[in-house]
Amino acid sequence: MNLKETNLPGIGQKYRLETRSGDTLVMVVHNDGRRDLFHMNANEPDEVQSMVTLDDDEARMVSAIVAGITYKPQALENQEMALEDLVIEWIRVEPTSACIGKQIGELNIRHRTGATIIAIVEKDKRKHINPGPEQALAAGATLVVAGERMQLKQLKQLLMHGGE
Repeated sequence: MNLKETNLPGIGQKYRLETRSGDTLVMVVHNDGRRDLFHMNANEPDEVQSMVTLDDDEARMVSAIVAGITYKPQALENQEMALEDLVIEWIRVEPTSACIGKQIGELNIRHRTGATIIAIVEKDKRKHINPGPEQALAAGATLVVAGERMQLKQLKQLLMHGGE
């Protein structure tokens, strides 16, 4: 994740966020309280893919939602309490992940992290329930994984950086 802040004299502040998923979000906070949010095209970094303008109240409402201040999913609270240390999480395989094209067995995921991939939902919505060691990982796929928090943290590192 990379955040760059730029002063825009007479206008306000500009923030450019390069996300771990490879997306670029540009936010301009105007001196009058308006916020412009730009989702940039991944293939053409200077081309705007979409844009939203929020007034001050809308921006504060959205920030509270994104920060998790206004809502924490109740199902997640109940699930964590019922399962104690076991956590089930959805992890997206980012376009920059080192695991792309590698098989689950090749990465030796369970042995190296202790976590288990219980399902994979491909970008085109195809599902692989209880995938075997020969299942290759693809960019944009969502992995449904189970393990303790530290195991899932290790799994994320393995997926992103490979066997380094």
